[in-house]
Amino acid sequence: MIVCMESRTTNRWTNRRAAGIALGVGLASTLILISIGCGYHRAGNAVALPQNIHSISIPGFVSHSQTFRIEQLLTDAVVREFNARTQYHVIHEANGDADAVLKATVLSASANPLVYDSTSGRAVSALVTVSVQVTLTDRQGKVIFDNPSYLFHDQYEISSNLPSFFQEDSPAVDRLSRDFARTLVANILEAY
Repeated sequence: MIVCMESRTTNRWTNRRAAGIALGVGLASTLILISIGCGYHRAGNAVALPQNIHSISIPGFVSHSQTFRIEQLLTDAVVREFNARTQYHVIHEANGDADAVLKATVLSASANPLVYDSTSGRAVSALVTVSVQVTLTDRQGKVIFDNPSYLFHDQYEISSNLPSFFQEDSPAVDRLSRDFARTLVANILEAY
């Protein structure tokens, strides 16, 4: 009789373990199915604009800002980002042969001190704000993406003084341009 009880106890433990494994596998499968159904996707999946778009013309941005060459830096960064993230043929000039045209106007660009060094009194961090009007149209002039007051802002560390932030060789302006381009291209692609 003792042998039978040990056998029953072992079977109960084995059954509980098997039930726990089955429950774990079931939960994992459910989570996978939920994540697929919720629209999650692997990074790098191609997100496409309308199917008739194969080439995008990105002429140089226009600037109404007093900031030297900001429109050129932003244009170059957006072109690089489109080339890196998409399969679209990007033309870095105004071209009537492109399927779509991305036009942008830099309305303003400013850097305002955010954090000061307590010993020197110099700004060590700045909040940079860039306002841009962006429009992507197809060959017929139909608007595909439009944001009349695209506001991009971020905090950047600065090494010396605030007025030199927007100098041509400033690493912070390069980071700003890359960050802006990454955000803009993602917003355009995610609109579809």
